[in-house]
Amino acid sequence: MAEELFHWINGERVKGKSGRFGDVFNPATGEVTGQCPYASKEEVDAAVANAKEAFEIWSETPSVKRAQVMFKFREIMLREWDNLAEAMGKEHGKTLPDAKGELARGLEVVEFATGIPHLLKGENSQNVGGGIDITSIRMPVGVVGGITPFNFPVMIPLWMGVMAVACGNTYVNKPSERDPSSSLMLAEMWKEAGLPDGVWNVINGDKVVVDSLLHHPDVEAISFVGSTGVGEYVYQEGCKHNKRVQSFCGAKNHMVIMPDADMDNAADALVSAGFGSAGERCMAISVAVPVGKGTQEALIERLVPRIEKLSIGAYDDPNADVNPVITMQAKERIEGLITSGVEEGADLLVDGRGARLQGYENGYFVGASLFNNVTENMNIYKTEIFGPVLSVTTPQTYEDAVRMVNEHEYGNGVAIFTRDGESARHFQRNVDVGMVGVNVPIPVPLSFHTFGGSKRSKFGDTQMYGPESINFFTKLRTVSSRWPTGGIKDGVQLAFPSN
Repeated sequence: MAEELFHWINGERVKGKSGRFGDVFNPATGEVTGQCPYASKEEVDAAVANAKEAFEIWSETPSVKRAQVMFKFREIMLREWDNLAEAMGKEHGKTLPDAKGELARGLEVVEFATGIPHLLKGENSQNVGGGIDITSIRMPVGVVGGITPFNFPVMIPLWMGVMAVACGNTYVNKPSERDPSSSLMLAEMWKEAGLPDGVWNVINGDKVVVDSLLHHPDVEAISFVGSTGVGEYVYQEGCKHNKRVQSFCGAKNHMVIMPDADMDNAADALVSAGFGSAGERCMAISVAVPVGKGTQEALIERLVPRIEKLSIGAYDDPNADVNPVITMQAKERIEGLITSGVEEGADLLVDGRGARLQGYENGYFVGASLFNNVTENMNIYKTEIFGPVLSVTTPQTYEDAVRMVNEHEYGNGVAIFTRDGESARHFQRNVDVGMVGVNVPIPVPLSFHTFGGSKRSKFGDTQMYGPESINFFTKLRTVSSRWPTGGIKDGVQLAFPSN
């Protein structure tokens, strides 16, 4: 029987009251495993009201005490490591090693946030004129809404929420309705770590919840990760309601392979970056760009046997390389895009359509697919497929490869594989992409740097996690002060003070 899930409001489980629910599936079997409550506007209002009340206390909590909660949460997360990975595997479908990799990247941000007392230090200028001192201090903004995607149900809430609460804000997370259980587990772990009730809330649902957060007058900021269409809507609607908004969106990440690159290394990197997590990553490499015909031939010769060896499997299969995609609708969409690539004239060298696994006949599996001779006008080149599909397109010159990267509407991540330092240096300075890898296929920065794309991969001016996240989750206050002379330091003064 499917489990009825809940919201997490003011430090406790709260049953859904709207009467609306959505099915949560196991992608490997197609079975319904849970019923996710879809909150009403009134339920969102209740969560925000509790978060606003909790802000009054949490924002005044010394940063060193907030850091202590981060340390404790880290201990609990390590203890619950396997349980979190299991919950992700059952609802998202990703393999256990991939799930644990996601946990590690989320934990890095928790560890970074333990240094919040140092990160929140302001600036001071003494005696700028006439005994005046100027001090800049960082203040929390208030209630923060986080809208997080299905593909990283633990990592992204941690990327957003950890930095939000470390800065003294309260947080209301709207996770994906596809796989909400691990987000609810995080909330219970925060309570155990000593985070006060109302500081971290989880409200499940659909567009009703999103709009309620965007329109609520007591929500000061919104952080979003998801598709570009929704992300642009969130950014525009949030700004229209006078909120600060950061919106991280879709991608079409290229990997340029120069003729001098180590081809075996490049092929291994492409397979790992293209097919890990079934390609359901905004930083997945989905376009290989070998420069020149000879590079293309050498790369294809290595890619085909590597991709043909990849096996599909459920999350707990130790031999699985490619997990199922999140829904039947996603499977049908991905296979439809593969068909459109064939119809447009690309060469389908490895076909993952119609993949079936014995014992999991109703699972949402798509096998790894490889296209060759893809051109820039094809739909499979322009569209974010978000599945296990790699396209190879072959410019004749390095300059044309850079042009292709820069002319694409997305600019999340890009990589170049080469042994030549001059090419690498020119590349990293001249591509209009937020995150660049040099012989690194998925250039997601570590937590003490910062994450963010460009062009239609990001709306807003600030980045996620790292030092720059402090700019988003705090507001700068500048204080100019001058203290009158003739005060207590001059001792007793009985005469009427005058100039």
